[in-house]
Amino acid sequence: MMPVLVLLHLAGVIIWVGGMFFAHYCLRPVAAAQLAPPQRLPFLAAVLGRFFATVAVAVGVILGSGFSMMLTVGFKNALLHWHLMTATGLVMTAIFVYIYLVLYPRLEAGVAAQAWPVAGAAMDRIRKLVAFNLGLGAATILIATLGAYFGRG
Repeated sequence: MMPVLVLLHLAGVIIWVGGMFFAHYCLRPVAAAQLAPPQRLPFLAAVLGRFFATVAVAVGVILGSGFSMMLTVGFKNALLHWHLMTATGLVMTAIFVYIYLVLYPRLEAGVAAQAWPVAGAAMDRIRKLVAFNLGLGAATILIATLGAYFGRG
């Protein structure tokens, strides 16, 4: 069962962290350079709507598989880097929930009302939090891959 849990966990992480990298470093800069706010913001809102819905599923899979693996070995017996991954993952999840349930609706409402300053402010806050979450995701991947080797002599 553990290999299936690891596969599900990694698939969710790839979708989430890889998607944040693509959106932040590839999609958004090109959209900002080529589209004015009345075209860019509805486009990004539509793309992010699809992405965030997918990430919501991925986050559920990551949390479910991660906690299942922790329960398999027992929280008390889990290695330190598993606990660190859990902590960073929970912070990332809280940030995502805030983006998805608070900021993204503001972006959508601003786009629907064609209130470009409102939509732009929401998009800017989303961008900053995605960048922060991307950094946490990279740190979590570092912890996951190298954590078992720290402290070895």
